[in-house]
Amino acid sequence: MYAVIETGGKQYLVTNDLRLKIEKLPKAEGDKITFDKVLMTADDKGGDVKIGDPYLSGVTVEATIIKQGHYKTIRVEKFKRKVRYHKVHGQRQKFSEVKIA
Repeated sequence: MYAVIETGGKQYLVTNDLRLKIEKLPKAEGDKITFDKVLMTADDKGGDVKIGDPYLSGVTVEATIIKQGHYKTIRVEKFKRKVRYHKVHGQRQKFSEVKIA
């Protein structure tokens, strides 16, 4: 079964036993989470498609949080030529890795 869920302002196509990195959720590792913002569902062969307006009512997707972590450091550099201005800033985005049940 396929589903399109929305979390963290983004949409993800999910299936059973899929491991997915999403925006950090305020839960601990091993906790179960329910996604209730389901936009679409379909069976394995692409039939029986249900599309929400904007969300399907009464449909949820269950998942388990496997890991909380950080991505690698991203360097952001500002530079202006002829002025000798340059600034480097690093950022590590947090994520939650979930396994769809």
